[in-house]
Amino acid sequence: GEATFTDVDQAVDALKTAKEVIVVPGYGLAVANGQYAMAEIAKTLRNQGVNLRFAIHPVAGRMPGQLNVLLAEAGVPYDIVLEMEEINDDFKSADLCLVVGANDTVNSAAIEDPNSIIAGMPVLHVWEAKNVIVMK
Repeated sequence: GEATFTDVDQAVDALKTAKEVIVVPGYGLAVANGQYAMAEIAKTLRNQGVNLRFAIHPVAGRMPGQLNVLLAEAGVPYDIVLEMEEINDDFKSADLCLVVGANDTVNSAAIEDPNSIIAGMPVLHVWEAKNVIVMK
């Protein structure tokens, strides 16, 4: 797809109109202590009927399991936090994917570019969602 810039208002509108949302947290979310804000956003959207789930890459964060722990600490229900193998096929049906502080774990070069330094690494297929918002 083609990358375009967006702003807060457009991101909010996209979240308001989406029915299926997948959030991919990464190390950037952890460093910014953004798990609490993300948990509040998730709660608000789920209360409005949005099927919001989290996709966790096995090596997301500083160590395996870090994002799971941070989301649990912020009160995100365990049943909406899914591992890569459980959710990767669901990106195709997602209206919106929100990538928050993730980089290599969502990089399609791992699949598309055999010369990439991350070639062959399993990644979350975020690009398959109808729309993707990436926040660094």
